[in-house]
Amino acid sequence: MSRMLPLSVALISLVLYGTAAVQLIRAFRRGRQQRNSAALALGAAAVIGHAYGVQDVLFVAAGLDLSFAHTLSLAACVMGLLLVLLSLTQPVENLGMGLFPLAGLALIGQVALGSSGPEAVLSGANAGLDIHVLVSLIAHAVLGLAALQAIVFGIQYRLLHDHQPTGAVRTLPPLRVMETLLVRMIAIGFALLTLALASGFVYLEDLFAQHLVHKTVLTMAAWAVFAVLLGGHWWAGWRGPTAVRFTLGAFALLVLGYFGSKLVLELILERP
Repeated sequence: MSRMLPLSVALISLVLYGTAAVQLIRAFRRGRQQRNSAALALGAAAVIGHAYGVQDVLFVAAGLDLSFAHTLSLAACVMGLLLVLLSLTQPVENLGMGLFPLAGLALIGQVALGSSGPEAVLSGANAGLDIHVLVSLIAHAVLGLAALQAIVFGIQYRLLHDHQPTGAVRTLPPLRVMETLLVRMIAIGFALLTLALASGFVYLEDLFAQHLVHKTVLTMAAWAVFAVLLGGHWWAGWRGPTAVRFTLGAFALLVLGYFGSKLVLELILERP
């Protein structure tokens, strides 16, 4: 039987996400360059509450409830966790201005939509399949952070090259640092996505079955775009707007391949 996300946990996490985002936005607008420890602490507390709530409904007696709303909320939670951890050593905390509100929206969606039913439950009997799901989730989360980084980098690049830098933009790390962070995120996410695809071919009976073919094709297309981007960056010196366009295009394919198909199948066609 599916369970509902505890409303109290969702509300507390939602308030924490919102407060953390507001603090980051205020610090950014004021041109503050120091690490915003208070905002990160609030974000970490929100992620902990989010994770507690998600695991309470994700793990059911039959296995993992991978309904659309649960999966989207879990992905947002993992992205939040990765952002908080990365912020301890890398200048990426400003991504929380966009990510924390999105994670809050994912929580609201999980409370509102709940489970799609027992058909969406993945049996826990296949450890290899569980590994495939876990690696896929982390790959999506890392590449989601890369997409946010690409948006911030693209805005910074345009303003600086148009000679219109605002005080807030000047607080961001130098363009070279921002670009290096972006490429590293993409490279790590690409490696994880490669492992996810490989494990899918090993542990799934038929990746091109009717209910999986759209996910497989779009995910492989995203993988190919990321591969071209990394190759172009390392061997042809692609950077700036080109890197941003490729990153956002590839991530859009990735989102359509998994979350788009689940949205249509579960919420519109009411099929698992």
